[in-house]
This record gives sequence, C-alpha cells and structure tokens, in this order.
Amino acid sequence: MKTPNMKAVIYRDYGAAEVLHLAEVARPTPKDNEVLIRIHATTVTSGDVRLRKADPFAVRFFYGLMRPKQQILGHEAAGVVEAVGSKVTRFRKGDRVFGSTGLGSGTYAEYICLPEVGALVATPAQVSDEEAATLVVGALTALHFLKQARPSPGRRILIHGASGSIGSAAVQIAKSMGAHVTAVCSTANVELLRSLGADRVIDYTREDFTTMGLTYDAIFSTVGRATYMQCKALLNKGGVFLTSSAAPGDYMHMLGSKLFGGARVIGGVASNGASGLEQIRSLMETGRLKAVIDRSYPLAATAEAHRYVEQGHKKGNVVIKVAA
Repeated sequence: MKTPNMKAVIYRDYGAAEVLHLAEVARPTPKDNEVLIRIHATTVTSGDVRLRKADPFAVRFFYGLMRPKQQILGHEAAGVVEAVGSKVTRFRKGDRVFGSTGLGSGTYAEYICLPEVGALVATPAQVSDEEAATLVVGALTALHFLKQARPSPGRRILIHGASGSIGSAAVQIAKSMGAHVTAVCSTANVELLRSLGADRVIDYTREDFTTMGLTYDAIFSTVGRATYMQCKALLNKGGVFLTSSAAPGDYMHMLGSKLFGGARVIGGVASNGASGLEQIRSLMETGRLKAVIDRSYPLAATAEAHRYVEQGHKKGNVVIKVAA
C-alpha cells in the first residue's frame, strides 16, 4: 500500500530564505514508541534561521557538510495526535498536544512523529494551538537558565533581550518565582514588557544599563548582545551571568568560573525535556505564562516568515499556521 503524502516546507541547500519551498513528501509512520501528530501550528525561531543559513559554519558539521541532512526545519509544534505506536500509553488518538523535536527538526510539515517519552505534553484546554506552539523552545530555554539563578522573592534579575521568545518567557517565569525583574528592550517593546510583569523596564536606546549604578543577583543575556565582561561589575556577591547565546569571549569565562570560582558564568544548551515542559504546562494552565505572538503566516509563506525573523526585530514569537 502506497504511503500517503503530506505538505511540507523543505530546503535542499543552505542559503537565503528563497531556499525554502513547499513540496509533497511522504507522511511519516509512527514506530512502536512514537505518536503521529497532525500539526496545527509551529514557529520560526532565530535558531531555524541560523540552521537554514548554516551560520555559524560549524552547523554544517552536525547537520550536513554540503547540504542539510534533514530537509524539514522547525523545532516546536502543537496539534492533535493522529495515531499512536503499539507501545504508547501516555497518549491516544485525538489528544491535543504540544512539544519539541529536541535536537531534531521537522515541524514545517502537516505531520510529524515524536517519541512518547520526549518533550511532549497535553495542551491545556484554554490554550490555543498557536499559543502552545510558541511556549516550547523559548520557555524551556528560559526555565533551564533561570533554575541556575535560583529566582526567589527579593532576588534581582536583569534580562537582556527581554522582548524575544526566550526573554518574554524568562520575564514571566522569573516573576512566577517571585524575583524582582528588570527587562532591557527597545522603545517599541517597553509597554509589552510592563504588561508581562517586569518591575523595571530599561529602554536601551535611551539608557545604558551598565552605567546606571544598579546591581543584580543574576543577569540573563538571551540574544548575545551583552557579555560577561560588560556585566561583571553589576553582579552582586555570589551572582551569576547566564547566556543562551554566548559571545566568543564568554566561553573563556565559563571555563574560568568552573576552575577558579568567582562569579558563575553559565552558557550551553537547554535540556529540560518532558519534565521541564510539564512545568511550562502548569504555568500556562494557571495563567502565569502567556504567549507573545508577533505575526502569523500560512505554511506556504514560511520563507516570508524567515525573512521577517532574520531582521532581528520580532516581538516574542512568529507562528506558522499549518492546519486550519
């Protein structure tokens, strides 16, 4: 019996957004421990843009030297379980779910198979698929780093790049833990960050947070435009510098803080998985974490969405509507 097809946005070469195009490809079949999800919504992240461009070049060593091994991008999705493998017990057909592909990709498509034990959980009833799709990678990354800052009532945290997908989630998660949050953003996003609960918002076009005489227990750089060297004098004793997009010089300080002590400098890749996503789900369910959606595009306009994200000015998240 012939395998049914599905629509997907694929790319066979690295390059500009024009390498992305809509195609018909074989629909995946779930293995014994997998669920087949009909995707209703996915997102375009800055990480997707970097993979499409193979920027930095080192991307090629992991995803294909000359051409991408995996031709479908996309790392987060929300939709409905279409079928389950014979050994799956957590989900059944018809369940609404949202989750991440982890180190893989493939959500720019109508269907995807994901492992039952991966970063996949039930979608809260009051949360739309578009909203749920945006609260995976960014929120998991924010949660991963904030846990290492140990937010609690009275602790002061500054979040640089607070209006992006990671930053907007970090502001809300840190507030849910009781921290005093200072958000750094551009003029256009000041009111957004206030609405998300930031205690103080610094407009970087008018003020330089490094010269204001304020100190923090943790500084979280989400977009790689604030380095440890710029921020070290602002850290209180026992403070921590967190970066989800480390500048080249930060790596030396990460190693140094492990070997010699002093202010901790923490970077790397988030690894919360299903347990972290359950925490995210709980925050969504209780209204302490809400989606920030800048724009939505149909699947056929994914290249256009990439061009917009590549400009570097998105507020929160950009959504791709895969199924009506």
